[in-house]
Amino acid sequence: MTNVVKKFGTTPVFLTGISTILGAVMFLRFGYAVGNIGFLGTLGIIIIGHMVTIPTAMAIAEISTNQKVEGGGEYFIISRSFGLNIGSAIGISLYLSQAISVAFYIVAMGVAFEPLIEWVGQTYGFYVMDMRLVTLPCLGLLTLLILTKGADLGMKALYFVVAILFVSLIFFFMGTGTGEAISLTSLTNHIEDGDAFFIVFAICFPAFTGMTAGVGLSGDLKDPSESLPKGTLMATLVGMIIYVFIALKLATSATPEALASDQLIMSQIAIWGPIIPIGLAAATFSSALGSFLVAPRTLQALGKDKVFPNKQVNRFFAKGKGKNNEPFSSSLVTLGIAAVFVAIGDVNFVAEIISMFFMVTYGALCLISFFQHFSGDPSYRPTFKSKWYISLFGGLMCVFMMFKMNPFYAVLAIVLMLSIYYYISSKNDKKQGISAIFQGVIFQFSRTVQVFLQKAEKDQKDETWRPSIVAFSNQTFVQNSNFQIMKWMTRKHGFGSYIHWIKAELNEDTVLDSKETLSRMIRISNISKSNFYLQSHVAPSYTVAISQMLQLPGVSGKDNNMILLDYERGKMEQLDQIKENYTLMYASHFDVCVLSTGSKGFGVMGDIHIWVEANQTTNAQLMIVMAYIILGSHDWRKGKATLHVALNESVFESEKNLMQDLIFQGSLPISEANVQFHKVRDNETRNEKICKNSKDADLIMIGFNHHTLDTEFSVQENELKSLCNVLYINSNTTKNFGIDQ
Repeated sequence: MTNVVKKFGTTPVFLTGISTILGAVMFLRFGYAVGNIGFLGTLGIIIIGHMVTIPTAMAIAEISTNQKVEGGGEYFIISRSFGLNIGSAIGISLYLSQAISVAFYIVAMGVAFEPLIEWVGQTYGFYVMDMRLVTLPCLGLLTLLILTKGADLGMKALYFVVAILFVSLIFFFMGTGTGEAISLTSLTNHIEDGDAFFIVFAICFPAFTGMTAGVGLSGDLKDPSESLPKGTLMATLVGMIIYVFIALKLATSATPEALASDQLIMSQIAIWGPIIPIGLAAATFSSALGSFLVAPRTLQALGKDKVFPNKQVNRFFAKGKGKNNEPFSSSLVTLGIAAVFVAIGDVNFVAEIISMFFMVTYGALCLISFFQHFSGDPSYRPTFKSKWYISLFGGLMCVFMMFKMNPFYAVLAIVLMLSIYYYISSKNDKKQGISAIFQGVIFQFSRTVQVFLQKAEKDQKDETWRPSIVAFSNQTFVQNSNFQIMKWMTRKHGFGSYIHWIKAELNEDTVLDSKETLSRMIRISNISKSNFYLQSHVAPSYTVAISQMLQLPGVSGKDNNMILLDYERGKMEQLDQIKENYTLMYASHFDVCVLSTGSKGFGVMGDIHIWVEANQTTNAQLMIVMAYIILGSHDWRKGKATLHVALNESVFESEKNLMQDLIFQGSLPISEANVQFHKVRDNETRNEKICKNSKDADLIMIGFNHHTLDTEFSVQENELKSLCNVLYINSNTTKNFGIDQ
């Protein structure tokens, strides 16, 4: 494998950035800007433009001092932070903006030749009727130089170009103006019916994008973590200061009409006019050169990462030449794209297109920095640190300015980027996307919320109730009724952890088994769209497992308050385990739910029957609310809940009146229309009433009393075996239900 020679330092990064910043827009469009919106308006463009570029420059400086930045510049940073799929989509957009920039600067270079072309026409009678006869050969010459000389020529030319730029600026500032009297009090003057502020902004914004030009040289730098932040920030700040003084000089040296009508007005102001076209030619050449150096390297990096679905395409783009691995093939592709836009020849149109793609890229860079501040990643230790609010502001400004400049182009750029993303994602096996960086953010947010809720819980004990459930089962892959109950209970109002118990001693083999089990559970959870935390747990006995479950912290930051167990109807050994350990749950002040699963399951998920006795008001409250929570899920959208009250014949009327009073007072949160009272005669049992009236129900809830647990379950197990799933519920305490119903 060829060893690539990396020999550039901070100066090339600065020179590439500043020569692109002080480029075509400065010479050709800043007079237009001052003429159309005045000095203060142009100052606003400079300030707003740098509200985008300064946060981006700081984000680049931060990210590049934390990670090794290789070839591809901004694309490398984005793809290694957001993942290859999103990084590729933004990287392709970035590449297109860089390739189109070549055309923009070549078209602008043609304007620099206008005085020379006019002189040749007047002197020799040879007129060029179509500027493309000049710009296309210029593009060809530039391509030839890049392909034969590579980055070395670019770096050598930059010193010469920057020297001409600064000489032209000195001559410009030394100029006395157009000879017309201009007052400092006229800084707000502009032509009537000029272009709107954001139209002017879109045309001028490419002037500020040059600050990232040096980032594209990352693969050729000896120490990117030092050179990139220093060179980029220096170019940004120096460029901003120079632009403010250029706008002020223009406003005080010519009338708005002259500024708006003459795109080479700077040559009328300079102490020696021809230096401005010379400076423009040098600036556009250097900018075009810089873009032509950077764009193919971005495409080469995309090819090396194999982001395109075709192997031959990736190999073609990644192909390098010589000891410096010059991107020969990618340069040819860039030439083709640039030639198309040079043929279009409209500077303003090309400028707007470039602005959109750069805004997308800059917004992504700012968001990376913003998210990294909250990810808590211990490996993220940049030596230069921006502020999270600066990065967030920069990202929001990018989105805002895109739609203010041109909503149609903004939507088009976003749709194009999303289309590329989905296409690449469908063809690419690397599916990490943005999950890596978002996971850290979510973990930190979750930790903060949990600590807050835990503190609030201690200060505000049980003022309102909502379920925080621990579901415990070793039947997950045999029947999923417990899993379904958890899905419904935690859909909106509740929180929960579902734990699959593996009966075994903890060792290396059972730990691996536990991890494999968890993977299976996560797959089931994804398919069923469940919303609770999953865990597999190894313990040698049911009692040990239950003891550990009862001491687990709640995933919501609130203490767990309910445990959900299950057993298969007819298997008394499973029920005996629950009864033997019930005292542990009761002592821990947990509400206890025991699901008895029958062959009918949950039927068609239509009717929920809640059975209570007159002395079970506390249980009734909890069961009614749980029924409403379950009915709120999509699976039970056509279901209804009915409260069935079984009363002994001897006290039927008095107990019925008492229950009706509780419903009227709101102690039982249910409408009286959904309540049925059943008279239990001396020669029959409540279970017989349940079997008769709930034989077609899809879920039955029955309250139980911990004092009579042993006898109740044994009797009901025999008498209710033909029914659907039965959920036995015991409420540990009276509650205040602050849940929407």
